[in-house]
Amino acid sequence: MTLDGVHALLLGLLILLPLSALIARRVPVLRIALNLLSWAAIFGVGLFVLAQREKFDPYLGQIAQALKLDDQTVVGEEVRIRMSPDGHFWARVTVDGVKRRMLVDSGATITALSTSTADAAGLKVEESLIPVLLRTANGTVQAQTASVDELRFGTIVARKLPVVVSPAFGDSDVLGMNFLSRLKTWRVENNTLILTPHHPQDFT
Repeated sequence: MTLDGVHALLLGLLILLPLSALIARRVPVLRIALNLLSWAAIFGVGLFVLAQREKFDPYLGQIAQALKLDDQTVVGEEVRIRMSPDGHFWARVTVDGVKRRMLVDSGATITALSTSTADAAGLKVEESLIPVLLRTANGTVQAQTASVDELRFGTIVARKLPVVVSPAFGDSDVLGMNFLSRLKTWRVENNTLILTPHHPQDFT
């Protein structure tokens, strides 16, 4: 559910609730149906708020975790990421201390960062002696190279991780196979990506 969808839902509730009160005396069955629909909408808004908990109230995170609504959790040594509604897996990571949301893509050979992320992380971006050419949805693009000192999320830490950087990536940041290959194991079970590092780090 998007923010625009929530706005539309709230507007509908403002119209629906008074309407149900007006017709309650004449059509009791319809009143019951409208009331059920209203409660379903309220429940949907509640789930949206929990999913977006970081923008509202950090204490809601505990509720979301209890209801298993959190999209990224640590279970023992594993990091588990639930599939998002768009069918992809998104990891919440820090790139040299900069927080980012990165797409986990086993089809990408190397980890790719947007120019804005590279700039924010203070990466030293260089031209390679041999041009780096990458195939993207928009065709073949040329990229520069850099190295991330520390990429971290959950129990996982990758140090000195080679990356490519290009304005052609837009705002997209992608974790590729050169990152996944450093893990002990990674797999998908029941629409959940499970990542296990060789050397789990303390998670706080």
